[in-house]
Amino acid sequence: MQKFARIVTPSRRALACAGLFAALAMETGCTVGPAYVRPSVATPASFKEAGPAGVAQVSPDGTTWTPANPQDAAQRGAWWKIYQEPELDELEDRLNLSNQNIAQAYQNFMAARAQVNQARASYAPTATLQPAYTRSGSSFTSPGIPASGMRFTSNDFNFPLAITWEPDLWGRIGNTVREFANAAQVSAADLANKRLSEQANLAQYYFELRGQDELIALNEQTIEAYRTSLALTEVRGRTGIDSGQSVAQAQLNLKTAEASATNLRLARAQYEHAIALLIGEPASTFSLPARPLTTAAPTIPAGIPSTLLQRRPDIAAAERSMSQANALIGVETAAFYPTVSFSLSAGFQSSLLQNWFTWPARFFSLGPTVSQTLFDGGLRTATVAQYRAQYEGTVAAYRQTVLAAFQQTEDYLAAQRILATQLEQQKAVVAAAQRYYDLAATRYRTGVDTYLNVFVAQTALLSDQQTMITLRVQQMTNSAQLIEALGGGWDVSQLPAEKDVTSAERM
Repeated sequence: MQKFARIVTPSRRALACAGLFAALAMETGCTVGPAYVRPSVATPASFKEAGPAGVAQVSPDGTTWTPANPQDAAQRGAWWKIYQEPELDELEDRLNLSNQNIAQAYQNFMAARAQVNQARASYAPTATLQPAYTRSGSSFTSPGIPASGMRFTSNDFNFPLAITWEPDLWGRIGNTVREFANAAQVSAADLANKRLSEQANLAQYYFELRGQDELIALNEQTIEAYRTSLALTEVRGRTGIDSGQSVAQAQLNLKTAEASATNLRLARAQYEHAIALLIGEPASTFSLPARPLTTAAPTIPAGIPSTLLQRRPDIAAAERSMSQANALIGVETAAFYPTVSFSLSAGFQSSLLQNWFTWPARFFSLGPTVSQTLFDGGLRTATVAQYRAQYEGTVAAYRQTVLAAFQQTEDYLAAQRILATQLEQQKAVVAAAQRYYDLAATRYRTGVDTYLNVFVAQTALLSDQQTMITLRVQQMTNSAQLIEALGGGWDVSQLPAEKDVTSAERM
């Protein structure tokens, strides 16, 4: 028993000292590298194209769209409901469930989140177990073999357990975890941006398709009017009241309108197929019944430009990319400092199977290792310089993203204001064209004028009516683009925090 006590006591003492050293290393560890501070970005006090500050913006039908309050989770994201289109609502719901681009972006986020767990694994020690059995025999010609020709054979039963651990003295592991956590946040913002982009595309294709429906309906009405005019012209031509030229002009009007209507159906089919792709359905099995565009465009108040930095997921992604690049500088800076690791090897070893797991067969080895690079030809300095330059590049990319966001918002705000004015003007144009056509048709029927005046009036009326529909479609698609430019109700508070990117909860 005395011999047993003397053998065991040193191993316990060594383990206790190793634990004390590790705890001391953990307490005295520090993080090297620059602290991350978000770079400043100049923001204007108001949007130039939004109109006078403080003036309420309300659409003709009394509806407005307001970006979601970050504290109101019920309002986040479903920005398309402002259009009060149940059919569009249903399509958007299907897109959110079945769009494959969104599904791919989600899996990219899951992969990025898994990389965070991979990096965090470096905090823990590594344990390996390698049981082995070896039977060896000496050769007949080996030195020491008796003249009788006998050789020695031996067995080696080995059951070693090896544990290694490197404390994060200089924050290399912490910065690596932060790097991958920021990358996961970038991926989460990319997912939100892809979802918003696909939702906005669906709204635009939907309004384009409904615009084509209205253009087709207009052309069909016009074709009927042209057929009536042609029949009247043919009667007048047979009676000698009108000339063959008038009949030819009426036929030209009719044939041109029929050809235009056919071409409009091509565009409608393509928009329908694009919607099918967005909602994750085969184009061959998806269809939408024809219906004219009746939705009123809401007025979209832009708010304060500085809030745009919190409301756009692409800006959030660019900002997190800066933090990721900053963490990389810290990872490489840690290479200038020594690394300390602890290793423990213990187990059982015996030449006899029956003695393999007995107490006398035990062995152990315990000790720290310190490593320091003394000369590398400037490799570490160059690497840190590389990552500092990459960080500055992400700063420029962030500021460019912000500038692009302001430009897009100003573009769509200008379009919202100008299109509203142009539509009112176009209504007056259509009304004038209708009066002109009515007068020309009346004068033609009473024999005052030839069909040429009717031909000109009909062509002008159709063109003005088509322009009116095109402007309405443009106004609707612009409203969806403006909402997308404003973030679609998204807010940076919806971005998962660094500590939350390993959560199993789906975004």
